[in-house]
Amino acid sequence: MSHDYLHEQYDALHDSAMQRKFRKIAPMPYGVVFLPWKGITEQEMREEFRTMRKLGFENLKQTMAIPDWPVEKILSVALDEGVIPFWYGEGGWEDITPELLKKLGLPADTSIDDAIANPTMREYQANVIRKRIAYEPIKTAKIEGTVLQAAGLEKWEGETLQLFNDPILRPDAYNLFKQWVKEKYTTIDALRAEWNQDEVGICEEPYTSWDDFDADSELSRHSHREYRFIRDVLRFKADINIMRIRKRLEIATERDPEEPQRAGGEMGLFLPFAWRGTDMEGIAEEMIGTGSFYPSIHFAWHFEEVSFEAARCIYMQSSIAADWFKGGWSATWESTGGPQQFSGGKGWDIWSERKIAGFTTNSGTIAQLLLSYLAGGFRGAGLWCWNFRRAGWEAGEYALCDRQGKPSARAVRAGAIAKAANRYRREIWAAHKEPDVGVLIDWDNEAYWAAISVPNRESFKNHPVHARIGASRALINANVQWEHVTVSDVRKGLAPRYKSIYLPAHISIPADLLPILTEYVRAGGRVVIDAPGGWFDEKGKVLDVGRGGAFEALFGVEIKDFQYSNNVPRYLEGQKLNGFVTEIAPTTATTLQYFQTGEPAVTENRLGAGTAVVLGFEAARFCFEPGNDFLESVLVRYALGSTVPAYSCTDAIVYRIAAPDADHYFFINDNPARRVHLETRAYRYSSVSDPVTGEQLVLGGPIELESYGARWLRFAK
Repeated sequence: MSHDYLHEQYDALHDSAMQRKFRKIAPMPYGVVFLPWKGITEQEMREEFRTMRKLGFENLKQTMAIPDWPVEKILSVALDEGVIPFWYGEGGWEDITPELLKKLGLPADTSIDDAIANPTMREYQANVIRKRIAYEPIKTAKIEGTVLQAAGLEKWEGETLQLFNDPILRPDAYNLFKQWVKEKYTTIDALRAEWNQDEVGICEEPYTSWDDFDADSELSRHSHREYRFIRDVLRFKADINIMRIRKRLEIATERDPEEPQRAGGEMGLFLPFAWRGTDMEGIAEEMIGTGSFYPSIHFAWHFEEVSFEAARCIYMQSSIAADWFKGGWSATWESTGGPQQFSGGKGWDIWSERKIAGFTTNSGTIAQLLLSYLAGGFRGAGLWCWNFRRAGWEAGEYALCDRQGKPSARAVRAGAIAKAANRYRREIWAAHKEPDVGVLIDWDNEAYWAAISVPNRESFKNHPVHARIGASRALINANVQWEHVTVSDVRKGLAPRYKSIYLPAHISIPADLLPILTEYVRAGGRVVIDAPGGWFDEKGKVLDVGRGGAFEALFGVEIKDFQYSNNVPRYLEGQKLNGFVTEIAPTTATTLQYFQTGEPAVTENRLGAGTAVVLGFEAARFCFEPGNDFLESVLVRYALGSTVPAYSCTDAIVYRIAAPDADHYFFINDNPARRVHLETRAYRYSSVSDPVTGEQLVLGGPIELESYGARWLRFAK
């Protein structure tokens, strides 16, 4: 019996008129950054734009001015040459409505693709785009700067704050934070309860009224080590950031409601966002009616948190960005065009400061990037840059063109992928992942890890990120189809999309989530949690994990305590484990495996038609670094349960997206050249071809993969 992946419900999560316009037009822009140089002539510039178009780059991601060439003039020349001068490409067109067809004298029954190709339509839309060249940039305070304009609430207008990307509340933010607290909690009793003020060691004089709260000018009566307080400081910072974005979007939409906006940012997706007072899922929500959610993905800047590992970590980033914005338009509107060795800033920590962020970016690498983007759910990309800066910072780096200014092999390959993606743009826009496993992610869980790191070891802030990466790595290496799923997705009814849901390092579990997961299990789902899952509730208070509680009802165990495999090591199947250990006391669950100490290591509770599993050790986090084959296999075994992956390929990483007419497979080879076979046990196809080269292959036959590269195959149904 086929599984219902709830694709319509998935698409509805971020539905709006703007997103419906995107799905109608199906934009697939692959834009480049053009950097003019001293002495460039207009004819030379036009030749550059013509070369871009010939290769497959139909728009600019960006340009920069020099004294002889202002930005407006460059953009006008690009548009004259048929290169849309903005990142969004055809996504920035006016919606193609019956009214517009009538206005342009086109038949009412003109298909959308015929309308897009019609010269009259294209000329009209080019004029829509041309008007935007003269737009002034919308200037508001920078998200990543240290000065932030509080916008979105009238009474906060005009206040300038220094909100740093960390969990610290500084004195100049006290008053604004207090206003935020009052808006959030509405009553002093609610605040007193949420901040756990009646618990030992938190507050000797709990607040009795808002006047009493205001009188505590420096919030010194409340412990700044209390985890809910720290979580609220981080939530406050994240909310102010989002308000600033919302204000900019309001101004932009008022000026031109048809022009897409973008938000997301330059922050690497392996950073501990909650610790930085940033909510990427919240930013994505702001883009529903206004445009596209995006991350920046550069080798030099955004891979140091994973020790500069590339191949698998590209997909991890594209996937999480798309998964935060399910059903909406996401892409990396700034990515890498060429090699880089000197840039990447100073590094985020001592380790990275001592390393060189150097990468080879050749034809194979660019294919790994662009195909991992498509596989993860992106539709288009922006590449920094077409040609390199000739002097100064980043001089000679990042470019698609070589040192002679000619398109390199990677430029030709990227353009060929862009052309193929545009040929199949409707299939790609109609395609979805079909995940067996949902990897649960939650801003609040990360915030509590961040809170723990404030008075304790700072490395705790990275634990949930490392666990998320570890779970991803294990599933990628096993070619299991998976997807990030947020707690808000689950609240909106998306849990049945997944055959199982894995909770990596979920130290905090909100009270309302457990009953939802319990019903999901009763209906046939599978939930797997690893250590130290279930320590806190949403208030930062120790979770009820005893008999009769919601946790015990789901997992069929009591948690007696949490320990650590160190001075008393734990072994599983003869393998030594490190990290947190959960002391499990089964009630209705069955013990599937024991540690060498005789303690339960893995339990499974059968509930209705499904199962709930407790792994009493840190499985996901210890798969963060490559090479832990044992724990990866354990994680995959219990995440899948009785589910058998729909396809297999033992010698390459393979991702799949499914469209009504065809499935698209993306092969990532992180090894020397090899020949592989894909077994598609659960699917039947009529033919297979390479969309980039046009080659027709034999179903079930060998697939040639280049060294350290990637390949895209289309399997027609």
